[in-house]
Amino acid sequence: MFFLRWLKHRGPDWSGLYQCGDFYLSHQRLAIIDPASGDQPLFNEDQAIVVTVNGEIYNHEELRKRLPNHKFRTGSDCDVIAHLYEEYGENFVDMLDGMFSFVLLDTRDNSFIVARDAIGITPLYIGWGLDGSVWISSELKGLNDDCEHFECFPPGHLYSSKSGGLRRWYNPPWFCEAIPSTPYDPLVLRRAFEKAVIKRLMTDVPFGVLLSGGLDSSLVAAVTARHLAGTKATRQWGAQLHSFCVGLENSPDLKAAREVADYLGTVHHEFHFTVQDGIDAIEDVIYHIETYDVTTIRASTPMFLMARKIKALGVKMVISGEGSDEIFGGYLYFHKAPNKEELHRETCRKIKALHQYDCLRANKATSAWGLEARVPFLDKDFINVAMAIDPEWKMIKPGQGHIEKWVLRKAFDDEEHPYLPKHILYRQKEQFSDGVGYSWIDGLKAHAAQHVTDKMMQNAEHIFPHNTPTTKEAYYYRMIFERFFPQNSARLSVPGGASVACSTAKAVEWDAAWSNNLDPSGRAALGVHLSAYEQQAALANAGVVPPKIIETLPRMLEVSASGLAIHS
Repeated sequence: MFFLRWLKHRGPDWSGLYQCGDFYLSHQRLAIIDPASGDQPLFNEDQAIVVTVNGEIYNHEELRKRLPNHKFRTGSDCDVIAHLYEEYGENFVDMLDGMFSFVLLDTRDNSFIVARDAIGITPLYIGWGLDGSVWISSELKGLNDDCEHFECFPPGHLYSSKSGGLRRWYNPPWFCEAIPSTPYDPLVLRRAFEKAVIKRLMTDVPFGVLLSGGLDSSLVAAVTARHLAGTKATRQWGAQLHSFCVGLENSPDLKAAREVADYLGTVHHEFHFTVQDGIDAIEDVIYHIETYDVTTIRASTPMFLMARKIKALGVKMVISGEGSDEIFGGYLYFHKAPNKEELHRETCRKIKALHQYDCLRANKATSAWGLEARVPFLDKDFINVAMAIDPEWKMIKPGQGHIEKWVLRKAFDDEEHPYLPKHILYRQKEQFSDGVGYSWIDGLKAHAAQHVTDKMMQNAEHIFPHNTPTTKEAYYYRMIFERFFPQNSARLSVPGGASVACSTAKAVEWDAAWSNNLDPSGRAALGVHLSAYEQQAALANAGVVPPKIIETLPRMLEVSASGLAIHS
């Protein structure tokens, strides 16, 4: 029961363990679909195929229709996986529409396969023991005591014990980073996103939306509120949508989220935290998120605090806005993209790395409290539509009123049936760790400075030769991480490299001044965070952007976001 001990927080509703010879499958279930009969492991008819899954298969009803000769034991969305394997072998994974990590054991020949969803929304790790064993776990802590080496299981890949290696099953057109040329059609983009949100309303338990008041979460809430009526979720839990926001007192996000909630008519839950609350939670956050990346920890902490309060209300699933900035070039550093080719390649790099940053944060910060987060922007079909658009349309062009993510904003700028107030639809990007309150980051830096001396920083490269921390805040997080996860494999699982305002290392080259200000905060995009507001003001005066946008801009400060396992 070793796995169950470490991953119990991910699924408090059921503990399942299956053994067949030297193979062990264990599962902690967070029951979202068919809570009454969907306990895992799941089996095919004769129980020769055994599977344990973390995630949701949104097209499971459609897939069941393609399996007329199969008998299903449960109503679980994951029940289709064993039967698809029986029918199609290892090549069925691309048929799944959802977020998932699974391990499937075929007892007929003692072979097994492991697969992870296209983008890596659900976490997964693979490890190897000195005795030749192969281990799979949803979190590092399921492997670090028993494996000689372990690493992140790559998104969109499948591991087969028959071949003993990994192969990529997810091969979309954008993956090779070729420059697309499809003309921008706002209605096509809007419909694709609405479809992505609607399919995520599949639930048998109470749910809500995370609402920061920024563009992405506000669109998720607006589309959810518009299409909730008539769904099974409405019949079970009522037609009124619940929304949740977290922030420091008087933070930019709280104010904007309150206004969006009032506009949409949601039952809004506003949670406050103090800088000290966040600091007190840092060790727990690093233990659960399993990273020492500065941006991820900054953003994970308020989300971690919020998830606990959401779960206390009896809610088990939330829909969130992760992924939009990567797809549409929404981070403020994209203001400096030199051309459409560089912008497109950077969005491709960002999407490919999401499993190490925002997906990791959203999943683990919520799963720490037995809460599931769904992310419609990372829907496979929606990504295909959005990434096929000629990137010239995604370029930020202040003179034409094209601010960051203009193509997404324009798609939902409906004069007759507005989704959101104009000034929310055109609100400037705030990274989650900034939007919850600027003093949050400043407080973290001050706290780290009290625990990390100048002498410690002078010797940082000798203490931490890999991904050497360059700030006291990064050093502080690294000390905590290494205490929980001292293995070399663990430190290698965390990405590194130069970054400004969430950029990749490659994009730092866009502006020579950034190399002297490598801070992941959105405010670190020197000359962008302030000047973008000034540009909006100028556009408002010229009548290009509605004046009310300027009235609600946040206060500007000085420039300074269900576990499984196998052991074989």
